[in-house]
Amino acid sequence: MHQLPPFAPTRRQLLGAGSAAALGGLLPATSWAQATWPTKAVRFVVPFAPGGSSEIVARSTAAELSKTLGQSVFVDNKPGAAGNIAMAEVARAEDHHTLILGHIGTLAVNPFIFDKLPYDANKDFKPVSLLAKVPSLYVVHPDVPAKNLKEFIAYVRKNPGRFSYGSAGNGSAGHLAFEYLKMTADLFMLHVPYRGTGPMMTDLLSGRLDASAVGAAAMLPFIKSGKVRCIATGSAQRLPQLPDVATVAEQGFPGFEMTQWYGMLAPANLAPAHLDKLSTETMKAVRTPASLERLGGDAAEAIGGTPAQFAQFIAAEQARWKKVLLRAKVKPD
Repeated sequence: MHQLPPFAPTRRQLLGAGSAAALGGLLPATSWAQATWPTKAVRFVVPFAPGGSSEIVARSTAAELSKTLGQSVFVDNKPGAAGNIAMAEVARAEDHHTLILGHIGTLAVNPFIFDKLPYDANKDFKPVSLLAKVPSLYVVHPDVPAKNLKEFIAYVRKNPGRFSYGSAGNGSAGHLAFEYLKMTADLFMLHVPYRGTGPMMTDLLSGRLDASAVGAAAMLPFIKSGKVRCIATGSAQRLPQLPDVATVAEQGFPGFEMTQWYGMLAPANLAPAHLDKLSTETMKAVRTPASLERLGGDAAEAIGGTPAQFAQFIAAEQARWKKVLLRAKVKPD
């Protein structure tokens, strides 16, 4: 019987086989690189002083990530200069194990109120995930004779220049929230900026301040204990934790909504494979039963979106608040 000659592969087949082998060698390496990150503890920087909503959101997320990343994730508070100091430091971080809590102030406010920033909000960072939204609560000291927003507005208008409100600093979420209300309701009140929510709360509780707008997570315990009175919520609907408190929209200003928001950012030099792993685990972390219970108990809404979704959200918020900031002529400290 005639025998077929031995199979001799063509040059194209040899090249194809070589390419497949090379690709096959790369895939395990990529998977290995993704699986082995992080190789040490991860530092999650919060650009504000302890005591506010940022603390609650950051610690809740860090606790859940520590369970799945294979390394501990610890929160490091670095306040100062409306968050600019921490943002600039993390933007330059090269250890690939440093992250930062992105915020309405550092991402959607500071770029429009500072003549020069030590960081570029859109180029120096990679969005990881939008973590949570926290409704702003409008509160007054119990000595202020107003039980709701309508009474408060009437009282302030009758006594122009007598009342002050505090915030965590110029350009902070609380500053933005109250300026938004002032503009909407045509009010005049003195703004007193502090270096963080904690110091501001000390003066509000003691009566040295008349009012403030603070994230629900940080404020609920003081409302429930009667140390401050909530006159309105910035949420679209009433909060389950405060069913008797009407929203700003319900009290004469339809369409009004004011929420703080927090997300995770990584320095722009973080490898794509590491970013993919981090975003996947972060989305899971904010949606675990423990995290949902922890955040929900403080009236914070867990989100957990993709990097692309977070990037789109940041762009929309920048466009929204640029108009408000320019009209209110908000300037940094």
